[in-house]
Amino acid sequence: MKCLRFLTAVTLLAAAVWRPALAADATFPPGVRVGLAPLVGLSRAKSFTGFESEDQSVKVLVTELPPDAYSEVSAAFKANPAGVGGVKPEKIETPAGTAFYTAETAKDGANTVRRYSMILSGGTFSGYVAVQVPDNATKIYSDDAVRQMFASTVTRKVVPVEEQLGLMPFNVTELSSFKNVRTLAPGAALVLADGDETTGFEPAPFMVIGVLGVTPPQPDDRGRFAQQSATTIPGVRDARITMSEPIRIDGMPGYETRIDATSGKDNTSVTVVQWLRFGGPNMLRIIGSAPRDQWPTAFPRFRAVRDGIQPRG
Repeated sequence: MKCLRFLTAVTLLAAAVWRPALAADATFPPGVRVGLAPLVGLSRAKSFTGFESEDQSVKVLVTELPPDAYSEVSAAFKANPAGVGGVKPEKIETPAGTAFYTAETAKDGANTVRRYSMILSGGTFSGYVAVQVPDNATKIYSDDAVRQMFASTVTRKVVPVEEQLGLMPFNVTELSSFKNVRTLAPGAALVLADGDETTGFEPAPFMVIGVLGVTPPQPDDRGRFAQQSATTIPGVRDARITMSEPIRIDGMPGYETRIDATSGKDNTSVTVVQWLRFGGPNMLRIIGSAPRDQWPTAFPRFRAVRDGIQPRG
């Protein structure tokens, strides 16, 4: 009996030694409502939201998807629990609820890798985690280790406003009493809204602020570019330009374009303003949308936000 206890203790000790440890607490990548306890040896990624090894060969992408993504995966799992193409989804319990994940061997160029993906529900969004491990690291970052990391996944309802604003390539000094602040993609686009993801943004005033890497090649092209981009704003239908003219924004050349349009699932009649601020390698794009009957009070709020945007650093 003593020998059996000794062998059991040795086995447990060996398992503890060879299993990659998790960080003590779940970590949220900046700007994301999904977090997990990364395996030891993984730290915050430099070029994407998630974690990576020091040599950047092991990658853990952490991001958000629309809320329907989880329900679609859940329905597919129930309809075909055996999976497709030899890849079988598995259930896993996390502090955020039931999740589904897959594991498969694939190719990254000429290299063999293990790829994992997991999806869970965050209520108003779906949390998504994708992992890639090169073949020469699978003994350390094994299937069991990755599953253990997945099982630590948590969600949060909101990302602190300061955290979101700190990711943007510009400073926003005026929020004009908007109730909700949300990054569409961390560091890429910012939403200020009176509505939320549950009620929808369109029935109330909201703004989208971002930077575009493409600018008109010549100053004479700015008017045409402004009008084309205004009528192709996502979610806007039946757009009709009511005004488009050059202006100065914070001393820099810009263009203001206004349109009347229809937006949202309830076909809300809206007035939309688009400001483009030129200068430098990137162009600042500011969009403000409000139901037509709320436009007179919304427009001064839009303009105050616009005038409070300053270059960072």
